Amino acid sequence: MPRRTPLLLVAMLTAAALVAGCASDESGAPSTSAGPATSAAPAPAAATCDPPDTGAITSAEVPAPLGAGRTDWNVTSFDGTKIRAHWFPLDGATPEDPAPTVLMGPGWGLAGDTVPGGTGILGAMSIGGLQRAGYNVLTWDPRGFGESDGTATVNDKDVEGKDVQRLITFVAAQSGVELDGPGDPRMGMVGASYGGGIQFVTSAIDCRVDAIVPVIAWHSLETSLYKAKVPKTGWASILTSVSSTGSTDPRIASAKASGDATSTVSEEDAEWFRSRGPAELVEAVAVPTLIVQGTVDTLFTLAEAVENYEVVNDNGVPVAMVWFCGGHGLCNAKVGDPERVSTRIVAWLDRYVKDDASVEDGPKFDLVDQDGVRHTGDGWPLRAGRPVTATGSGTLELTSASRSQGPVSAAGDGDLVGRLSEEIMPGVAQVAVNVPVPFGDRTALVVGAPTLRLTYTGTVPDGPQPEAVFAQLVDPATQQVVGQQITPVPLVLDGTERRTAVDLEMVAFAARPGQSLTLQLVATTSAYATPRLGGSVTFSRITVSLPTVTGTSTGS
Repeated sequence: MPRRTPLLLVAMLTAAALVAGCASDESGAPSTSAGPATSAAPAPAAATCDPPDTGAITSAEVPAPLGAGRTDWNVTSFDGTKIRAHWFPLDGATPEDPAPTVLMGPGWGLAGDTVPGGTGILGAMSIGGLQRAGYNVLTWDPRGFGESDGTATVNDKDVEGKDVQRLITFVAAQSGVELDGPGDPRMGMVGASYGGGIQFVTSAIDCRVDAIVPVIAWHSLETSLYKAKVPKTGWASILTSVSSTGSTDPRIASAKASGDATSTVSEEDAEWFRSRGPAELVEAVAVPTLIVQGTVDTLFTLAEAVENYEVVNDNGVPVAMVWFCGGHGLCNAKVGDPERVSTRIVAWLDRYVKDDASVEDGPKFDLVDQDGVRHTGDGWPLRAGRPVTATGSGTLELTSASRSQGPVSAAGDGDLVGRLSEEIMPGVAQVAVNVPVPFGDRTALVVGAPTLRLTYTGTVPDGPQPEAVFAQLVDPATQQVVGQQITPVPLVLDGTERRTAVDLEMVAFAARPGQSLTLQLVATTSAYATPRLGGSVTFSRITVSLPTVTGTSTGS
């Protein structure tokens, strides 16, 4: 029987630090050298910001024994809800010599960070690192969590978005805050996961935000939580456990209950999650945006980052994308330079919040492969190379014996996020249809979404569960699923020969001559809800095509 993580331990692991090793408080703020040089992008044309009317701000300092350089405040939001804010003014900032400000939101279910000497949570920056880089810092407990009142509605622009607007107005009233105009602080935003999503929402509705750095955020909660209409029940269990001590909208519990019972989500619940965005709100983001995403993130996958990048890029503002080995997942590969991400974040803030044109903001695309080697490019999409293809066939019995679960290399004691999520990560299946994908004598950098084409015939008993199998790429040399990514593949199993084509989850993999991968088709996985079982499917033809790229620069 799989080991179950006690609820308290889940919350403790998450709050303690779902750390991706992107910030260090031991050696001060990271250097603003952003790696392979590119010319600093021009700042967006100056625009007049007419601050939104958030109404009179009512706030009261919280009398409590706090750490040096910190004050806590209860800020009354638009609907009377109390939002707990944590204010860390930069030492030495005065009305005569003010400092810019960074707002940093926490992950789902968590209170705002209050430990200046800590490390970044979920790949975000730390309070101390931001202060050493020259910024005032505001963190907060989102509505429904920590010491804030109200009910969490998953970053609704008309609820949590308005909460943050009130916090921006609060910041503008503090001493030592650099202003662009009355009520308009010179400010950027950082934060990961839930704290990444709120950045897209806030910058879309409030012109006072000058730059954002969303880390392991999402584009759509439909494509990230219910891909191909199959719920990610593994992550749903973790997320509902983590937030169980707070107050959340009933739709969250409703979606989890139906996912557990029938492996489906009602259209009403799905529409509620779709409406949380940011989705179409990203089209209104008009500020420089650095998107940071994890190559092993199984909750908010690389495709979510790419979607956001493409929309912001179309908006005509500076945008860049950094991929690192981390996020909502288990990194069993080499991470490369541990300060790569934090260095990029500080450089981005310095360039676009401090408006320091001497700072180079780095390459527009930046990834580290499984060997810890850095590859950079001029933007997305990268220049396409010749794809790597393979074909095969086989029959899969749709039973629970065909299961992708659990990586071979378990998380170490110090890998808190890995310990939290290792039970729902995909692993090499012992019962599967396998298609070898050899690279021959090629050296290739695989980046993007592999394409899978199937010709198949199958039957399965009736039931409410979806008809689907799952596809993953396995590295035989390491016995690991590439990027920990697995993709649901919808099928129609009515005994008729059918064809389908799907894009698998995006991956990044550097292949050497003589190396190979294996495509596996399996019936079930710990990552997703269990589909309909009891029948079988014969794949008369399987074709997989891995995208390769050229023209990138390689470094450490």
